[in-house]
Formats: sequence, C-alpha cells, structure tokens
Amino acid sequence: MNQQRKKERIIQEKLEREILHGLFFEWAEASWVLSSAHQEAFYVPLFSLGDMKGKWGYWSKEKREICLSRDLVFNHPWDAVREVLHHEMAHQFVDQVLGADGEPPHGPTLKRACHLLRANPKASGNYRPLDERIKHASLSREDKIIVRVKKLMALAQSKNKHEAEAAMAKAHEIIEKYNIDLLARDENRHYVSVFIGKPALRHFREKYQLASLLQEFYFVYCMWTASWVVDKGKMGRVLEITGTRENIKMAYYVHDFVNRYIDTQWRKYNKNKGLNRYRKTDFAVGIIEGFRSKLKTQMEKRAKDEYAVVKVDDPLLKKYAAYKYPNTTIETSRYSSRDEDVWRDGVDIGKDLIIFRGIHEKKKSRGTLIGTTTKNREGSRD
Repeated sequence: MNQQRKKERIIQEKLEREILHGLFFEWAEASWVLSSAHQEAFYVPLFSLGDMKGKWGYWSKEKREICLSRDLVFNHPWDAVREVLHHEMAHQFVDQVLGADGEPPHGPTLKRACHLLRANPKASGNYRPLDERIKHASLSREDKIIVRVKKLMALAQSKNKHEAEAAMAKAHEIIEKYNIDLLARDENRHYVSVFIGKPALRHFREKYQLASLLQEFYFVYCMWTASWVVDKGKMGRVLEITGTRENIKMAYYVHDFVNRYIDTQWRKYNKNKGLNRYRKTDFAVGIIEGFRSKLKTQMEKRAKDEYAVVKVDDPLLKKYAAYKYPNTTIETSRYSSRDEDVWRDGVDIGKDLIIFRGIHEKKKSRGTLIGTTTKNREGSRD
C-alpha cells in the first residue's frame, strides 16, 4: 500500500512540474501582445497551485507569484484555466508596469491592463469558469432559438431521407435568420472564445478543413492558437473558436458530430481493407468537402426563395478577432499526395451527412492538473 501511494505521489509531482512549466510558457505567449517597452518592465513571476475558496487564483505582489486554484485546474479544461491566468497576469501588470495607487483592485487601471493583455476583467472571485458559462447560462431569447434548432435536428433522424434533409435545411435556415437579425439590430455583442479539441503538436489535414467549414457556415471565427500540450511537455496548437455563446454551442456540436461521423464511416469503409492513417485523412477530407458542397447548395437554394436568406459576415466579430489575435499569420496543413479513389468515396458519403439529435451537453471534462498545497496569503489580489 505504501509503495502504491509512493508511486502515485511521484506521478503527481512529475505532472505538477509539467503543468507549472506550462503556465510559464502560457504566460510568455500571452505577454507577446504587449509593446516592447511594456515587455521589458514585465517580469516572469513564480507559479504555484493551491487550495482556496471564493476565488480561482490570485497574484501576490510580495511573493511575485501567480497561484491558481486546485479546483480550477482539476475540474475545468485548459482554456478556462488560461482565462484565469491571463486575469491574474493583468493584476501583475498593474503592479509592475502601470501602477494604480489608491484604486480598488478591479478599478480602471486593471481594466486597461486586461485590454492590453486580451484578458477577461471578470475572471476572478466567484465568476463562473469559461466552460460553465458556455453550458449553463440562464435561458435567453437566443437559447429559445437553439431549442427550436434542437427539435428540428431531432426530426433529422427520420428514416425518410427527404424529411431528414428538409429538417436539417430548416435548422440551418433558422441559424442564418438568427444571425441576420442579430446584425440588423446593430447591438453590441458579447463574444467568447473556447478551445475545440485538445492542444497537440500535430493536427491532421482534416482538422484544418473542418475548422474552415465551421467558419464558413456557422458564424464563428476560427484560429489555430498556441497552447501547452500537457502530456508532451511542449507548446503545441489548438483550434480556438470565437463567437456569440449560441453560435459557439452550435459550432461545437457540429464539430463533434462530424468527427464522430468520420470515425464511424471510416470503420465501415476500411473493414478488411487495411488502409493506413493517411488514407483516413483522405477519406475524412472528402467527407468534409462533400458536406461543404451540400451546405453550399442548400444555402444557394434558400437565397432564391422569397426570404432571400444568405450568410453575411459579422463586422463586429471581425473587429473583435483582429483585436484578440493581432499580428497573426495564416497557417495551413502541409499537402501530401492523396488517394483519389478514397477521397472521392469520402465526398460521396459526406453529401449524405445529416446533422441530427440536437445539441447535447457533454460531460464536464476534468483537467489534468494537480496542485501543491499553498495557503492564501495576505497582500494578494484575485
């Protein structure tokens, strides 16, 4: 028993070191958006993980330390952890660079620091973590639209192909009308950014194709952003999507649905063939391109009816994305030779893809972080 506990402790200590190492790299990546002058005055802090109540993290000026909650890192995904890290970086930036004598901890200077660091000024105290805000926000007018879409997607399970196709097309029409109405109201919109999939050192070509499809048809902005890969101990990349909460939920579901569909169809297609992983990429890209052509045809058909519903770009989303991702470069996957027959078979199958069943909440994903025991200290800011 003692040997087992010793082994578990060694594993935990190793994982903790990797996570704290990752927080350092995330800090450096987030600091990259600052001006040269600001970067020179902004020093790398210490990092720790600890038990705390009523807050997700804090910056300690006396210790020059950013401490994150064990509850946060154990029970929430990495993008939620990173959001809190960026907020605490803003507190650090106020103390080390801007100065805010006489101001409350969350005063105007902190808001300025959050703006410079692209951080959420609310991500502290009892503020809900990112994943919970996406999943469990109170029902709104927009959520009622999502409910209608879910009902239509349930009808898309019909064994009658024409009925299923009509239900999915109607669901997309409602999504388009919602976004067009949103633009027509010309109101300020609250955008959020979440990770889809896991950070990795390498992503297959179909992942980039699927990201392009989401941006083209589901009213979100997609960016491959740098993020820590825990199990590899290195910085990798992950797909981050930005949009309204309703569009985020829809795009997230479509992303997972298409990936499950690809896996299911590949198992059937590759049975007794023995094709390798690269041929699966050819097949998957074909499915996505087939589905894309189907969505495009449906959109063009709707544009001809009396409502003239066509997809339009959200200028505020573009403006927000330009602020959030300054000095970005376009990244594409390397193209290699493909099996044309496998690709064409994928295209044919993709044209039959029907999104159905509605938007199901996924089980809360547990983080892979563990923390050291660190008591709350005086002089800290959360």
